[in-house]
Amino acid sequence: MDMRIFILSSGNYGTRIVNNIAKMNFASSIVGINEIPEDLPEFIDDVEEFVPENLPEADLILSLGLYGDINMILPFVASETGAKSIIVPIHDPKQIPAGLQREIENEIKDAKIVFPKPFCSLKPVGDEYIDKFASVFGKPLLEIKADELIKSVEVKRGAPCGSTWFVAEKLINIPVNEAEFESGKFYHNYPCLASMATDPQVGDTILHLAGYKIKEAVKKELGFAAKSAVVDESICEGGDNCDHICFNVCPNVKIGDKTIVIKENGKVKVDAASCGCCDICVLKCPFGAIEIEENVKLK
Repeated sequence: MDMRIFILSSGNYGTRIVNNIAKMNFASSIVGINEIPEDLPEFIDDVEEFVPENLPEADLILSLGLYGDINMILPFVASETGAKSIIVPIHDPKQIPAGLQREIENEIKDAKIVFPKPFCSLKPVGDEYIDKFASVFGKPLLEIKADELIKSVEVKRGAPCGSTWFVAEKLINIPVNEAEFESGKFYHNYPCLASMATDPQVGDTILHLAGYKIKEAVKKELGFAAKSAVVDESICEGGDNCDHICFNVCPNVKIGDKTIVIKENGKVKVDAASCGCCDICVLKCPFGAIEIEENVKLK
């Protein structure tokens, strides 16, 4: 990968991602790693004292596993390294509260910064170096060959933590009609380091969001969803008297996916490929227009 990556890392989360990036033959792209202690206070009066010395020139900064105010070193690190691209994945609701995120964005005036939640939801955003990274690491993308059984799985893009490659190996010889379920089970066996605490901004756990991503990759390749929320348009009121509550409560929509789309006539449709079957829209629809169906073919 033709770019220079500088990494701020803290804890097991950061270590796993650094190790996987290096394992995927990107060690030569890493120009520096600075380990941040895990036991720092949540609130820090002067973050400048924690800015690493002798920072190398870099194109992309990865900030992995830092909690609280220490994240405010990012504007200083970006300035010192000259990096114009920054990725700050969020794996825990307590990691970077919304107010702190806005403060960081306001301080970083001439660089592109993204906060994928979780890291395996990262997609290209129109930035040269973020997109270079996202071409290999981010939202899982698979190429599957199968008859009744999974014959081969090639990872075109994988979760930075390495879980996609792990799942891909385990899926070989799994029956096609069980692959979606099994991919979720294998993903949990990795295990994912994302939090099981409900994220108040999303309404679901970040660990669940990561699980939806690997299952989405499997469903898209196989052409069907074992289960998905489905909208009955004859019952859907098209936003009248509900203000599209299903759209507003969908966890995947809140992280930028098009899992629920509002059509021109105001009614909604659910993308079965990315639906995580969390049941939230089913429970919230005041008209009972959404149900969970099995073996939904993808269009």
